[in-house]
Amino acid sequence: MRSTLRQAARATLHLVLTVAMTFGCFIFVTVLLITAILTATVVGAFMLPETVLLIRRIAGAKRQQAGAWTGVKIPEAYQPLTGTMRERVRTAVRDPGTLTDFRWLVAYYAYGAVLPVLMLPLWPLGLVVDGVWCGLLRREAVVLPLISRLADLDADWSTALLKPSPKARLAVRVEELVQTRAGAIAAHEAELRRIERDLHDGTQARLVSLSMRVGLAKRAYDQDPEAARKMLDDAQTLAEEALTDLRHVVRAIHPPILTDRGLVGAVRALAASSALSVTVTVDRLTDGHDGPRAPAAVEAAAYFVIAESLTNAAKYSGADRADVHLARVRTGLRVRVRDEGRGGADEAGGSGLLGMRRRVAALDGGVTVTSPVGGPTVIEVELPCVW
Repeated sequence: MRSTLRQAARATLHLVLTVAMTFGCFIFVTVLLITAILTATVVGAFMLPETVLLIRRIAGAKRQQAGAWTGVKIPEAYQPLTGTMRERVRTAVRDPGTLTDFRWLVAYYAYGAVLPVLMLPLWPLGLVVDGVWCGLLRREAVVLPLISRLADLDADWSTALLKPSPKARLAVRVEELVQTRAGAIAAHEAELRRIERDLHDGTQARLVSLSMRVGLAKRAYDQDPEAARKMLDDAQTLAEEALTDLRHVVRAIHPPILTDRGLVGAVRALAASSALSVTVTVDRLTDGHDGPRAPAAVEAAAYFVIAESLTNAAKYSGADRADVHLARVRTGLRVRVRDEGRGGADEAGGSGLLGMRRRVAALDGGVTVTSPVGGPTVIEVELPCVW
């Protein structure tokens, strides 16, 4: 009986919040009518985006309430109301989420007020009937659980009405792809500029110096063979340094070790050369010679994330060890890098997290950074792929 009372009390609180929200919606309908009238006369069109934003907040509060009751989060799918006034009005009118919220608002005027009313007679009836039924006859309650059924109906109807339509989800998805495409282009341009800078400042300068040394050696060969030989030795040193610079550039584009040893072997080599004591754990992954491998772009992104994370940890965290976890999951590849440093990682601080996010977003992946002050810092990456 006690558990039944607790559940009925919880459902009652849910329905009380429902009727309070319904009462607020009845007040809000006045604002909605004023906005509709002014928008029709074009004079108050500027109120439309703000009214739509207010409807979104009310619908968002109902999503949270229904999700808290059912334990299943109701997703949102809205187009951002940005730009000029004309663009905001156009977006507010054309956004499929606006129609979804308005449809829910109209239906909520009905069931949001009826369900709490139906609850009122159940409490006194339930206390009498279930008190005898459960207290004396030791049977399961039959009346008070109906209050939970009413809360279930409110949550189920709200979930069905507030769930984004396929068109709304498609619009949000297109917007996400536009943003990730822009980020991928920006990351690609930054990478090209870095390669150009490395070639210009390093390899090209050494090759120019090499050409000059060879030319001077040719001129001095007949008059001073010893000086020419020394110049040729210097030219050979410059050629070797230029080759080293070129290898660094090539490794930054796509590390050859990924092709030779696979992601697992490359990460183990990266851990061995790190300034930290790095522990690498692998779950359902092989070195690539006796099992399936992720696509090359996915392996390169994962390698970049791990390399950047370990570099940041060595430079800024103050930690002396880190853990790297690689796992093959049903939807793709999961990477987690953890260090026990001081934490407080900030994307705006130039720590490379923004470039990491852009590279992962270009592959439709996600990055989660948890770095409270005092540590630890945990970077988790999900890279979708087909095995």
